[in-house]
Amino acid sequence: LDLMQLFIYVLIFPFLWLISKLPFSLLYILSDLTYGLVYNIFSYRKSVVLANLKLAFPEHSKTKNEAIAKKFYKHLCDMIFESIKSISMPEEELRKRFHFKNLSVFNDLEKKDKSAILILGHYGNWEWIFILQTFIKHTGYGVYKQLKNKYFDRLVKRIRAKYNTYLITTKETVSVLDDVNSKGQLTASGFISDQSPKRNKAFHWQEFMGVKVPVYTGAEMLAKKLDHAVIFTKISKIKRGHYQCEFEL
Repeated sequence: LDLMQLFIYVLIFPFLWLISKLPFSLLYILSDLTYGLVYNIFSYRKSVVLANLKLAFPEHSKTKNEAIAKKFYKHLCDMIFESIKSISMPEEELRKRFHFKNLSVFNDLEKKDKSAILILGHYGNWEWIFILQTFIKHTGYGVYKQLKNKYFDRLVKRIRAKYNTYLITTKETVSVLDDVNSKGQLTASGFISDQSPKRNKAFHWQEFMGVKVPVYTGAEMLAKKLDHAVIFTKISKIKRGHYQCEFEL
């Protein structure tokens, strides 16, 4: 199994690295071509996307929901290639493309010696938010789900930890944050979620876009346990390849 994982990594990584070296103009041409394949040829999960859109927007016509779906797939393909670009993207380039609107939220928390838990979804380019560590004094911790292929897992950790953010797996979260909190370390811990908890582990149900769904409560539990501030992290897409991040305490 280990040799197979290594073989797959050695086979794929050179292509990823070469793609990461392309200028954005060529990168987005690849993204457009990929969109054509994913949406029109392979119809990757298209039935699921359209079913969810119908569920969330029953008043929309089929044509309108299909138009939304096409925009989603185009953005999804952009996200894939922008994430690959992160492998070799210089810090200066990232700073130009990912802006923070109100960093004063962290300045105020720093004066109070207060740590924070950041809540955000897989929305906008959340992969690039790790540049935040170059602007604040809080030590960054990112909660992530460990990949099955350990070589790609190391790659993901290397990309996301580039700016001194520590990646911790979902199983390590409580013990690690409890430990650094007891030592008085000032931290900013990111919880990114778009999945749904298993029914037998769902403690809270909330209406979301007209549908009652189970919601993760781990971040809330930890914020109360460790007495951390909670920050909603809103990422907006300004234009292709450019994002703005706003913090709401």
